[in-house]
Amino acid sequence: MPRDPELAPEVFDQAVVMIALTVGPEQRLAYLNEAFRRLFGDRPLGVPVREAFADEESDAFFDLLDQVYTDGRARQATAPHAAKRLGEQDERHLLYSASPVHSRYGRGVLVALIDATAEISATRRAELLSEQRLQTLRRYQALVSAVSQMVWVARPDGTMSELVPGWERFTGQPWSTSMDRGWLDVVHPQDADHLVEAWERATAAEEMFEAVFRIRAANGEYRHVESRAVPVMHEGQPVEWVGATADIEDRWRSRLREDLLARAVAVTSTSRMDDAFAAMAAVVVPDLADACAIFLITNPGKGIGGRVTATRVAAVTRPGLPPLPPMLRQEYLLGPQALQTVGRRTPMLLAFEPESPPHSVVPTVSAGWLGRTQATALTLVPIVIDGRVVALAAAAVCETRPRPDQAYITLLHEVLQLAQVPLSQSLELQRARQVALSLQRALLASTPDVPGADLAARYQPSSRTAEVGGDWYDAFLLPDRSLALTIGDVAGHDLAAATGMGQLRSMLRGIAYSHADRHTPAEILSELDVAATGLDVADFATAIQLHLVPESGGWALSWSNAGHPPPLLLPVEGPPLLLGDGEADLPLCVDPSGKRTTHRHRIGPGDTLLLFTDGLVEIPGEHLAQGLERLAGEAAAGRGLPVADLCTDLLVHLPDGRDDIAVLAFRPHPADPPPA
Repeated sequence: MPRDPELAPEVFDQAVVMIALTVGPEQRLAYLNEAFRRLFGDRPLGVPVREAFADEESDAFFDLLDQVYTDGRARQATAPHAAKRLGEQDERHLLYSASPVHSRYGRGVLVALIDATAEISATRRAELLSEQRLQTLRRYQALVSAVSQMVWVARPDGTMSELVPGWERFTGQPWSTSMDRGWLDVVHPQDADHLVEAWERATAAEEMFEAVFRIRAANGEYRHVESRAVPVMHEGQPVEWVGATADIEDRWRSRLREDLLARAVAVTSTSRMDDAFAAMAAVVVPDLADACAIFLITNPGKGIGGRVTATRVAAVTRPGLPPLPPMLRQEYLLGPQALQTVGRRTPMLLAFEPESPPHSVVPTVSAGWLGRTQATALTLVPIVIDGRVVALAAAAVCETRPRPDQAYITLLHEVLQLAQVPLSQSLELQRARQVALSLQRALLASTPDVPGADLAARYQPSSRTAEVGGDWYDAFLLPDRSLALTIGDVAGHDLAAATGMGQLRSMLRGIAYSHADRHTPAEILSELDVAATGLDVADFATAIQLHLVPESGGWALSWSNAGHPPPLLLPVEGPPLLLGDGEADLPLCVDPSGKRTTHRHRIGPGDTLLLFTDGLVEIPGEHLAQGLERLAGEAAAGRGLPVADLCTDLLVHLPDGRDDIAVLAFRPHPADPPPA
């Protein structure tokens, strides 16, 4: 903003209004005109005003000067200040204003005082206090007008008048003398109700009115203004309101920029890529946009037909708007406008009519959302990390919000780009997690072909953690062609848990394979517990070891449970059954000397045995029994599915964000039908 012209205080030498000028944070007295000296006498220049007027009890007035100098806002008195003329005993009543100015002495405060003793004395004897005070205010109207503010008066009947004009110049609209005759037409539609509520609240409480809102300027753009008004009281009743309105757009944008950048720092608090992008989208909503979606470039030039594809990884909408429709992380092709934004690495503004959203730019479901929310503009912003465009942000404005101008687009781009470092860290961690998950999946061997039975397994990592987990399963045929099954979970969601999982799985596989013919499942787990504790493999783990032996008319099942959720048996007919529910022994790595129990059951042809880790049944705040009951119902509903489809179906119906999950399903082939 251009600097205000320097004030030459000598123009007030012969003015009838008393004028004083202070400079600097110490409020050093720099100038007094003759009218001021006649009232207060000569005072030393160059010293702080508190020292120059040490004989005056005016701490509140001096504090006011400090406030004007600090925040740069003018203030004027609404109640008279009492003072004595030099050599006189009678008090004089002064009205004053204090305005920030620049003079050749530097930045300071210009104080104007009017001797309103006669007016105020008369006012105390009259019923029309408001008119007389207004007349007093007009005496220093010229001084107040130097503060670059629109000053106005509102009366109880709703009429308004300007003391310092500026409304028509600012808005291009003539001044309206009543708030119900067009005054609100240039106020931003989203701010009008809030503004009226603030005014009604202030007038009802007879207290200061303060509001920041947007006004449509003469060039058609909306600018933020700040209005303040105080009531003028007479006999306990407000007779009018005196207020000032100032353009604060530059200051507001500066504060908004600082706030947005400070909020962008929060992205560093998360290491998960989706959370990092969601945090960035939340930074710009609702201050810069009504909705923001971020799409991760998944195949830069390597997608369908060599074209670029993307996946939505974050979506945020402001309160009051419906959420963006879920996209289930499917890929979609970038349209020509999006490709141009990615290629040029510069933002692009797409303006359109509310009934004509750009179907070529966004997925069909998103275009439908834009139509329902009366969107009028979409800003595409490339997110560049480590020298390449890794994501594309799409920010929408909806309903009555004005389309963004270039300044807002620039700020949106700047905010998103300043998240390069934390987003780069999240992407790097995401890549490391993918590598770790690949290694973890490599440890989970494929299930063997079991003569006379079907066997399937599924593993699903957590979708809300940046680390790998400790869930595992195992299935292998023993030398006598019987089947060993294992399900387990090492506590934790980090590399240590995954490492411990791999070691426990390998140790248990070796013990079970070499000793299955002479050890029960309980003895196998006991031997594993001693070895794992002695070698400090893990701090805490749960597991179930099972042994399945084919026999006439079914399979003999024996198992031991080390603190794990119980197996679930789905008979061909009848209700599901939790095997050994409530009979689990101690988890592993707690007390290797503890006794372990082997349980036995028989599985008939067509029955289904399910083994699973706690992520399939546990929800924070819910008792485990509820999760087990829910699983039993879902599994019973899908018992007619092939075992592989059953495992998949149980995972698909889970809410997002569960713990790691491992599932094993075993089903003997159904019995052959009797011959006809």
